[in-house]
Amino acid sequence: MTAALRLGIDLDGVVANFNAGWMARFNSEFGTDLTPDQVHKWDGLADLTHFEHMGHFWRWARNGDGPSIFRDLPPFDGAVEALTELAEDHSIVIITAKPRWAIHDTFAWLADNRIPTREVHITSEKWQVPCDVYAEDSPFQLRTITEKRPEAQVVRFVRPWNKPLPGAHDITSWPEFTTLISSGAERR
Repeated sequence: MTAALRLGIDLDGVVANFNAGWMARFNSEFGTDLTPDQVHKWDGLADLTHFEHMGHFWRWARNGDGPSIFRDLPPFDGAVEALTELAEDHSIVIITAKPRWAIHDTFAWLADNRIPTREVHITSEKWQVPCDVYAEDSPFQLRTITEKRPEAQVVRFVRPWNKPLPGAHDITSWPEFTTLISSGAERR
């Protein structure tokens, strides 16, 4: 019998492919050919566009009265299936940082993609939500969570914008994450 864990799961860059989503909209609106493999640094998205800085990027991303870019992001391959499988034995706790204007689109996205959670936290202070395991891609969040939650297992979803970090376990795919959780829960 495996012990139930609280799995703190980030959305953008972990479950939702943020770069593929905003680039699809940007390419459609501006006739460009951006691809997610062009993103190499955190908060460097404006460098790939005609926007002068990230503030202009976020104004565009908000999309006035229409849905923001957070509404239509594609999930990463295997993410929803892995979370559904893990939810059979563990609690899926969504912990995501979003602008206030993206809250409704975030909840709609969770529903549309049938993310198996009963607990959602929209906060930039992710470490304040107690979990046994955290899955994250943000360099800032990874560093903060490993420092403030040393008792937890921190999993870095390897992306071009983050680097290895002492105290974080590196993975590259959702099947790898599922295996890690299954083997870790059996050892508890």
